[in-house]
Amino acid sequence: MQLSNRVTGITGGGSDGWEVFYAASAREAKGEPVANLTIGEHDIRTDPSILQAMHAAALDGNTGYPPVPGTPQLRAAVAARVQARTGVSTGPANVLITPGGQAALFAAHLGALDPGDTALFIDPYYTTYPGTIRSAGGVPKAVMARSEDGFLPQENTLREAAQSAKSLMIDTPNNPTGVVYGRKTLEGIARVCIDAGLWLISDEVYDTQVWDGTHLSPRALPGLAERTLVVGSLSKSHAMTGSRLGWLIGPEHAISHLANLATHTTYGVPGFIQDAGQFALAQGDGLEASIAGPFKRRREIVLRALDGQQVVRATPPQGAMYVMLDIRATGMSGAEFAARLLDEENIAVMPGESFGTSAAGHVRVAMTLPDEAFGQSVARLVAFAGKIAA
Repeated sequence: MQLSNRVTGITGGGSDGWEVFYAASAREAKGEPVANLTIGEHDIRTDPSILQAMHAAALDGNTGYPPVPGTPQLRAAVAARVQARTGVSTGPANVLITPGGQAALFAAHLGALDPGDTALFIDPYYTTYPGTIRSAGGVPKAVMARSEDGFLPQENTLREAAQSAKSLMIDTPNNPTGVVYGRKTLEGIARVCIDAGLWLISDEVYDTQVWDGTHLSPRALPGLAERTLVVGSLSKSHAMTGSRLGWLIGPEHAISHLANLATHTTYGVPGFIQDAGQFALAQGDGLEASIAGPFKRRREIVLRALDGQQVVRATPPQGAMYVMLDIRATGMSGAEFAARLLDEENIAVMPGESFGTSAAGHVRVAMTLPDEAFGQSVARLVAFAGKIAA
């Protein structure tokens, strides 16, 4: 029997972009030492106090069917957090709790698109974006953000692409580039969305990891609150990647319909995990800062490692847990460089080509090893690039 075109076509008939990660994981499974800088996974685990809260909630009996849109207490806690961080009036009815940010991205596109609608996203992009759009029945269309423009989308380029589109997805701080969209960029995005009648889907899972500037949620800009769906998660901010706890913020009418979607798909998030999420949010900014802090330190480690040489250049890492390195001076593509780096140095990084056309000739480095090991790995990467260029 043949599967549906929607399922078999999720990756568009090409690679899913994760070959180096798979190869590195296979080596690690054999016991080989690999400096794995591919995936955005913290080098620390979820704080024990959060796990204790989860354990206590499960033992107390919160193991039955959960309220599908989320527990009232967690929806209220998320709403309060979002309102405090963005200044936009937000209540529990604006919040849908989801099994991680990826489920929220999928739900947002199902809410915004009819089958065959064009959905825009920025290139470079997180690897699941085009597949998420295809899964929702949409037609993905990349809008290039060039390295020469600091990987910031340009209003005129967006405006041209928006003529035939229904939605636009952005993420700031950005994965994979580490770029933070400033007010000027976001105001240009807002004008395009309003003029073209687009839904804006804003992935803000890295909002606690900003090193230069400040995070501005586009939902806070005039005219955008009623056309914006914001994706959030505890994965990055609270090192809870495996707990699969995220949310979608939007207009009340949109969230009520998307809660119906959840009833027919995920049927909610386990109650004991939601209780742990509520506890995690209650710990305040201190816990979030302690989880974000290592990435700010490692950003400085990267910048110091690049001093005094001209082969490897960094896109200024303003936020998130990654740095995008330009290795075009080696004469190699990002894919070629990453493959050789793994084979010859046992260091795994993601090729820029995994994230689209605009990042060709770059590699993304996840800052996810302890400081000393991370610093040694980056120094070896720079030396390796210098050797090739010479």
